[in-house]
Amino acid sequence: MSHAAYVFDAYGTLFDVHAAVRKHAGEMGPEGQAFSDLWRAKQLEYSWIRTLMGAHADFWTLTEQALDHAFARFPSADPKLKASLLDAYWHLDCYPEVPSVLKSLKSRGARIAILSNGTPQMLQSAVKKAGLDLIIDDIFSVETVRAFKTAPAVYDMVTTTYRLYPNVVSFQSSNRWDVAGATKFGFRTVWINRGDMPDEYADFGPSLILPSLESL
Repeated sequence: MSHAAYVFDAYGTLFDVHAAVRKHAGEMGPEGQAFSDLWRAKQLEYSWIRTLMGAHADFWTLTEQALDHAFARFPSADPKLKASLLDAYWHLDCYPEVPSVLKSLKSRGARIAILSNGTPQMLQSAVKKAGLDLIIDDIFSVETVRAFKTAPAVYDMVTTTYRLYPNVVSFQSSNRWDVAGATKFGFRTVWINRGDMPDEYADFGPSLILPSLESL
């Protein structure tokens, strides 16, 4: 079934959030992956807590704060790497299949968009680095509504802008909690389960589960 719009989460779905630490793997040492996992976990935790508190700060600020926490938790990591890691986060690698899949969907006449917690500047940088700027039609950032996913107002940006009913929008995310929020909103959802993780949020299940975007 084709849809009027295919909307993608950015971080973890189109762009590899662990690429920044991996780029400096030699300097990070054996705890690099654990460091990267914590950085990502705290980045998301801070977004949820701030939305619940009604105390918004942009995603770049939270990314920096989460990185500071990771350095505090991993004394073996050299804090002098902070600037390099943050710079790498502006230029994350996209997953190998992303360009061809998005081109194929666009060729069917569908709108292609990103809906992300990232700031417009972060997203534009990542899109340009990946060479996706001529494929993606629109970038929706939570900065417009000043609340992070899974706030319904985030998903509503797409339907309001495109004047579409939610069920004709296909939303893809590697984050199961994000899929739950989008399902509750009414999108057709696809969980890109890159890490072969167990399912959760059973009452808000995806329409489809895929290991990558390749079979979309």
